[in-house]
Amino acid sequence: MKQISVIFVLFIVLGLDAINGYDCKIVQFIFGDSLSDVGNNRNLPRSLAQANLPFYGIDFGNGLPNGRFTNGRTVSDIIGDKIGLPRPVAFLDPSMNEDVILESGVNYASGGGGILNETGGYFIQRFSLWKQIELFQGTQDLVVAKIGKKEADKFFQQARYVVALGSNDFINNYLMPVYSDSWKYNDQTFVDYLMETLDSQLRVMHSLGARKLMVFGLGPMGCIPLQRALSLDGKCQNKASSLAVRFNKAATKMLLDLETKLPNASYKFGEAYELVNDVITNPQKYGFDNSDSPCCSFYRIRPALTCIPASTLCKDRSKYVFWDEYHPTDKANELVANILIKRFDFMRAQDGISQAPSPAPDLAPSPDSN
Repeated sequence: MKQISVIFVLFIVLGLDAINGYDCKIVQFIFGDSLSDVGNNRNLPRSLAQANLPFYGIDFGNGLPNGRFTNGRTVSDIIGDKIGLPRPVAFLDPSMNEDVILESGVNYASGGGGILNETGGYFIQRFSLWKQIELFQGTQDLVVAKIGKKEADKFFQQARYVVALGSNDFINNYLMPVYSDSWKYNDQTFVDYLMETLDSQLRVMHSLGARKLMVFGLGPMGCIPLQRALSLDGKCQNKASSLAVRFNKAATKMLLDLETKLPNASYKFGEAYELVNDVITNPQKYGFDNSDSPCCSFYRIRPALTCIPASTLCKDRSKYVFWDEYHPTDKANELVANILIKRFDFMRAQDGISQAPSPAPDLAPSPDSN
C-alpha cells in the first residue's frame, strides 16, 4: 500500500513538473504582405487581394491554390525550412489553436497589407502591420492561458520574428494619386513617416517579447512587370526603385539605432536589392531567361494583374524571375532566401535549431504554354 502511495505521489509531482516546465519549441512569427501570405487573405471573404484560383500554388504540395501569391514557396518558407524551423500556419487557418501555435508558430501576413493602416485600402480587406500586431497580442493571450505567463514569456522571447512589408506602402499608396498620402508628402517625408511608424511598431513587438527579428528590405519595385507595363517604354520605373533604395537606407539606420536602445534585441535588416537588381539586369547569369514579364499572363493583355484559370503559363517556370505582375517565382524566391541565409546567421541554431533541407519543388507541367 505504501509503494502504491509513493508511485501516486511521484505521478502527481511529475505531472506538475510537465505542466510548470513546458518544453517549448522555437518557432517563427511572420508579419508581412502578399510576399509572405500563406493563406490569410483566402479566408478574408471581402478581400480583393487573392491567390485562391489556379494557377497559384501549382508547384507546391498538391498543386492547388493555398493562399501563396506564387507558384511555389515564399522566401520565408525557404529560410525556415533551411534553418530547421517549422512553417508557421496562417492565423486564419481553421486548424489554428494553442497547440498549433506552440508547435508551428503563426503567420499573420496579408496580401495588400502595409506598414500604414491606409495602405491597400482599395483591396477592402487586408491586415495592416498594426492589425497583425494586434492579432499577435491575441495569440499571446491564448498561449498564456495554456502554459502560464512565465513559460509563455520564455516561448515568445526565444521565437524568431520576420517583418516583411513596405512595397505596398509605395505601390498601393504613395505612388497612386487616389490616396491622400500621394499629395500630403514628398519622397523624403513619406519615408520618414514610414520609419516613424515602423519604429513604433517594432517597439510594441519588443514589449511583447520579439527579441530576434529580421526586417526584409525592398527590391527594385520599379522593375516588377506591373510597373514596366504601366511605363511608356516598357522599362523599369526609376522613381519606384529609388524609393526602395531610400526606404532600405532609412530602415537600416533605424534598426541599428533601435537595437542599441532595446534590451536583448537582435535586429537584422535583410536587404537583397543589389542581388535582385542584378538578377533582373543579367538574368542568364543566374539561370533565368526572362526577368521583365510574368510567367502567368493573360495572353498578350498587360497588365494582367492576377493569375486566373484562363491565363497562359510560360513553358519553364524555373526560367522566369516573376510569376505574375507583382510576385517572384519559387526559383527567384529560393535565390533571395539563400543569399539572406548566407548573410545573416542570427536565426541559426545556437539554441537547438537544426538545419533541414529545402528542396525546390518538381515543376508540374504547364496546362497551357506559350
